Amino acid sequence: MTTTEPETYVPDLPPNPVTRTTSTIHVELTPHILDSLSVTKFVRSPSAGATVLFIGTTRDSFNNQPVSSLAYTSYTPLAITTLYSIAETILSKHDLTKIAIVHKLGECPIGEESILIAVSSPHRQAAWRAGEEALEETKKRAEIWKLERFEGGDGIWRANRDGTMGVKVEDGKKEAV
Repeated sequence: MTTTEPETYVPDLPPNPVTRTTSTIHVELTPHILDSLSVTKFVRSPSAGATVLFIGTTRDSFNNQPVSSLAYTSYTPLAITTLYSIAETILSKHDLTKIAIVHKLGECPIGEESILIAVSSPHRQAAWRAGEEALEETKKRAEIWKLERFEGGDGIWRANRDGTMGVKVEDGKKEAV
């Protein structure tokens, strides 16, 4: 399966970050390089004994095929609402202090960060669980898609939750990050 877009295709992106922030939640879709220090600073709190940061990076292969490039796009208004809903649910469910979910839009070179999730909590166990759940829910629900191009020019559009070569991952099955 290949894309119909030319190799020079660039997704339509907002020129500036799109954010929704309260005192305890920060969600963002951005065309800029991600800043792990800023999300860590956002979730930091004197009442939190644990801070967990997940950094998802673009890998150089998928399913034993060399990846040449990766680009993300989204339906930004809906994706921001979905990310906020995810963050709000996770914050409450795990009794977190704060949560941040930031996702890259546009070209994301090999080795560069594509998603940051930071959480803080009074205790480490809740922070670990919340961070992982936030990632899985983002991959499952957020209206974000990626164009993954392989060496040789073939590429495929995939939702974050989709598995091998664009095959939808059925509920209950896991895909490696």
